[in-house]
Amino acid sequence: MVIEYIRNKIMLYRTISNRIKSDLDRKIVLLEGPRQCGKTTLSKSLYKDYTYFNYDDPEQRAQMLKKLWRRDCECIIFDEIHKMPEWKRWLKGLYDTEGCRPRILVTGSAQLETFSNVGDSLAGRYFLHRLDPLDIRESVECWGQSPEQSLLRILSFSGFPEPFLEGHADYHRKWQKTHLDVIVRQDFLDLYAIKNLKNLEILLHLLRPRVGSSISYATLANDIQVDQTSIKSWLLSLEKIYAIFKITPYHHNIARSLLKEPKYYFFDLTRAENPGGRLENCVALCLLKAIHQLEDLSGWTAQLHYLRTKDGKELDFLVTINNQPYLAIEVKTTDTSPSNSFQHFSKFLPEYTEKIQLVQHIDREYDTSDGIKIRNLANYLAKLDLHKYVATT
Repeated sequence: MVIEYIRNKIMLYRTISNRIKSDLDRKIVLLEGPRQCGKTTLSKSLYKDYTYFNYDDPEQRAQMLKKLWRRDCECIIFDEIHKMPEWKRWLKGLYDTEGCRPRILVTGSAQLETFSNVGDSLAGRYFLHRLDPLDIRESVECWGQSPEQSLLRILSFSGFPEPFLEGHADYHRKWQKTHLDVIVRQDFLDLYAIKNLKNLEILLHLLRPRVGSSISYATLANDIQVDQTSIKSWLLSLEKIYAIFKITPYHHNIARSLLKEPKYYFFDLTRAENPGGRLENCVALCLLKAIHQLEDLSGWTAQLHYLRTKDGKELDFLVTINNQPYLAIEVKTTDTSPSNSFQHFSKFLPEYTEKIQLVQHIDREYDTSDGIKIRNLANYLAKLDLHKYVATT
């Protein structure tokens, strides 16, 4: 009974629910995010009286294309509609002729804005929201456990609601295999003309031990025996369907910086092979989710970068808001001594940039005389909210 209560609470309540409802009263809402992160469940929980169409279902697709639905329901949900040719033109025509009554919610396991034909536009007609896997903050609020317990559960089973709630290693392994099969063999076949899916699976496998490290396209191309153009194309496609995400080096006014090599992380962080990479992947996901909420809820522009010089000085993450650095983060498992990289990069960053070293296992938090904050990783991420950096802007 307790597990079922927690399951319902997590699946039906997500932190962005109320804002989505507010935006639905004004425009179309596009809700996107990784497959099986809870988009459909969230969508169906917003209103009691809704109409749901899944474009993957032939019968529902036929009714949708004929526009056969009740006009007096509270909301109409179109799922996976981005797989329809000229879907934006179709949706634009619907909105222009019938408005947003019933409210229109569009969901998809891909970056919906990227799937458009030339001349098609929903400009001025929609708001975008992104639903990411559970992070520590959301799992603490919904699950009711401590930040440390939430962190360990996410590191073991990911933040995807289904394996997170089950909490069993055998179930997680079966879920993970099925999840990858769906992404590679369904999403790619539906959206891209990928001839050799085996090479794509090899690419994903090669990324697993490289989480937290900069990626060389040339090395990956040599390992798979394909050209770099194919590697870049496949990685971009994997980004578009929310299998992975990329962060790039921040180079503004930083001399000797590596300008080209990005890092890639998984939305299913349990694909990272080594514990250090998995922990860094977890922090990257929490920061990315906070960035998405800052952008989607408040309209700011934010990005996630990392800092690195050619002689090996590196900070794991830098959050910029409107192209200005606000938060520099280094991630450690046990080391509570401030990273020397903070001192190196401080001369390139504005004085107001907050510098924090997050440590998973720590007995005592403290601040250094030059402003570096050493903090408990789980406790910090449980309260992470980037809105404080723009509150007075």
